[in-house]
Amino acid sequence: MLFEINRKSSIVMMLAATLALSACATDKTRTGSIKRSSASMSELSVPELNRAIESYGKQYERRPKSKQAGLNYADALRTAGRTDQALAVMQQMVIHHPDDNDVLAAYGKALASNGELKKALEVIGRAQHDDRPDWRLLSAQGAVLDQLDRPQEARVYYQKALQIVPDEPSVLSNLGMSYLLTNELPKAEQYLKMAVGTRKADSRVRQNLALVVGLQGRFEEAERIAAAEMSPTDAKANVDYLRQMLSQQNAWNILKEDDKGTN
Repeated sequence: MLFEINRKSSIVMMLAATLALSACATDKTRTGSIKRSSASMSELSVPELNRAIESYGKQYERRPKSKQAGLNYADALRTAGRTDQALAVMQQMVIHHPDDNDVLAAYGKALASNGELKKALEVIGRAQHDDRPDWRLLSAQGAVLDQLDRPQEARVYYQKALQIVPDEPSVLSNLGMSYLLTNELPKAEQYLKMAVGTRKADSRVRQNLALVVGLQGRFEEAERIAAAEMSPTDAKANVDYLRQMLSQQNAWNILKEDDKGTN
């Protein structure tokens, strides 16, 4: 999740972004074909992600109306942080597939990544079916609501998603990060540990846990968690940065504020 709600969350997410950067920007060597799902896309190294963008871009150029080509290309662009380009691709996809729920869901995520939160919530809601809800969309709705500084509503959607997929790490992680944004760090840690304990947890989930543990001052433990995803040198650098940020004048006080007068 990417949040920019207030002073407190902007500090938190700046730290989270730093941890995530080292997790992604490694020069890992992998074999096999390029993975297509959103979760596995985030696991690609930078060179792999660049190759995926080039490959999916060529497919999209050849078949600009193809739903799968458009979804793959937009997903790769969004993962690389090229959110404006991802949104442009999805805007074209919606023209060609206006009633397709997969397209609407991806369009909503592209809108959210590009900061168009209220429109994203409306579009994702259009893709949802009350009689057979999709847990991925419920989690996406929760993430957008968290970005709109509506955490209580967001958590209702996460809990609905968990009723469908009780052990889904991405939902548990989103719920944990929701509590992080309201400075409920033990609660955030509880859900992130549950997420990490599942077999499908990816590096983003473990890095979120490392952040929450570090924010509670348990730096050695945070470094151990981070070291499972990156080199010991990178893990130490991340935790040192976290320690430095929290030691700066007023940083920790701002993090612990109740945001009086900012809402």
